[in-house]
Amino acid sequence: MSELSIKGLHVNVEQKEILKGLTLSVAQGQVHAIMGPNGTGKSTLAYTLMGHPRYTVTEGEVTFKGRNLLDLSTDERSRLGLFLAFQYPVSIPGVTVANFLRTAVNARRKAQNPGDRGIPIPEFRKLLREKMDMLKMDSAFAGRYLNEGFSGGEKKRAEVLQMAILQPEIAILDETDSGLDIDALRIVSEGVNLLREQNVGVLLITHYQRMLNYIKPDVVHVMMGGTIVESGGADLALHLEEHGYDWIREKYENGIISG
Repeated sequence: MSELSIKGLHVNVEQKEILKGLTLSVAQGQVHAIMGPNGTGKSTLAYTLMGHPRYTVTEGEVTFKGRNLLDLSTDERSRLGLFLAFQYPVSIPGVTVANFLRTAVNARRKAQNPGDRGIPIPEFRKLLREKMDMLKMDSAFAGRYLNEGFSGGEKKRAEVLQMAILQPEIAILDETDSGLDIDALRIVSEGVNLLREQNVGVLLITHYQRMLNYIKPDVVHVMMGGTIVESGGADLALHLEEHGYDWIREKYENGIISG
């Protein structure tokens, strides 16, 4: 079983330290939720794990499947089995969802076997139809330009469809609930739960308890000051929803807890 292991991670953004010794492990099949106030480094963690060049690792290590993740490019991390679902997915006019997904599948296949000529079109159509049926998506969705004119819910469903097609072992969801109404949130969460049943590990970054009403986490972590200061079960998220972060901020600032 694959595990993403993060130890003592320090990260700078434009010479400002954002992550300050963060340690975390996420195994395949588990859901870890990360919560915390704005500006604590949650999205920094997501982008650092996928190798965004703006984020500079100054200390610590990240390993996945026995490999040093920090030595790998973003596409190498993806091919190894990591996936990042963006908070604000970009539009790609002129490129249909189906063509985008087939190109991604072919890029992964070619990396594994340089002589691979790509997935045959009938095989890809069958795969795409199976995954869209699983996610209860209208087949017409595949012919639309990626994220062009999509609602917030449609953009996030397109991200879940990408996960279903690419089959990562660990998926990082950066505030996937952002901008979703209740119906869209439920539909997207159902898709994530279906992938969880297929042994995908999930690192779920969120501000709110509401998404955790649909996706039940194994562990909830609270980030503050660039590190994880508290971990617990699903009841921790409920406590945060009711009482906010002041109680934990006081403990952190008074040195009762530390990263």
